[in-house]
Amino acid sequence: MARLKVTQTRSTIGGKQNQRDTVRSLGLKRIGDVVVKDDRPEIRGMITTVAHLVTLEEVD
Repeated sequence: MARLKVTQTRSTIGGKQNQRDTVRSLGLKRIGDVVVKDDRPEIRGMITTVAHLVTLEEVD
C-alpha cells in the first residue's frame, strides 16, 4: 500500500474550525510538521479539505 507524506506549510490561524480540527486529526501541530499516513480514501478526503494548508508527497 502506498504511503502519503503530509507536511503543514501554512498556519491554521484564521481558518474555519473544521479545517483546524482536520489538521489536528492528521497529527499536525505546527508549520513544518510532517506525518506519514496510509493512502486511504478517508485520509485523501482530509487532505482535500486542507489542501491549501499542506503539501502532499507519495512515498514508498
